[in-house]
Amino acid sequence: MQVAATKMVKINYTLKDKDGVVIDSTDGGEPLEVMHGVGRMIPGFEREISGLEVGEKKSFVVSPADGYGEFNEELVAKVPRDRFDAEMPIEVGQMFQAGPTTVRVTAVADDEITVDGNHELAGKELHFDVEIVDVRDPTEEELEPLMSGGCGGGCGGCGGDCGDGGCGDGSCGCGGCE
Repeated sequence: MQVAATKMVKINYTLKDKDGVVIDSTDGGEPLEVMHGVGRMIPGFEREISGLEVGEKKSFVVSPADGYGEFNEELVAKVPRDRFDAEMPIEVGQMFQAGPTTVRVTAVADDEITVDGNHELAGKELHFDVEIVDVRDPTEEELEPLMSGGCGGGCGGCGGDCGDGGCGDGSCGCGGCE
């Protein structure tokens, strides 16, 4: 069976940066299992593994545009320290919810905190080594989020936008947006 939209896929992978530094890996753990083609993985990853079969291995590079997007300087802000709870210790790497966006603390000074709303992998080339471990049809339970008229993550997961109907017809594998 080939990797295709709405198939459950188990994948062993190693993700490295352009210098070969390992960012994430299933090595020594369980394979990643995900429904393919419904926007739960970055677009470049889904495109590269489509059509592969159990046992196949592939190495590929995903550009920022097909990964987590280009780095956007406008998402980096220096916030006065007094805008944070004075009792709360603030450290580099901490995450905060700022409206609909999650930001990461990248610098701490006495009078200001620098936060970054970019994904930590934004602007980076992603180098993957993957092996397809299993491909199977999903269970009814796994299909339920798709059958309920959504993408199982609020139509943004299918790459569409509920405001414009997403893909409109379910052709992306999302089952169609409400």
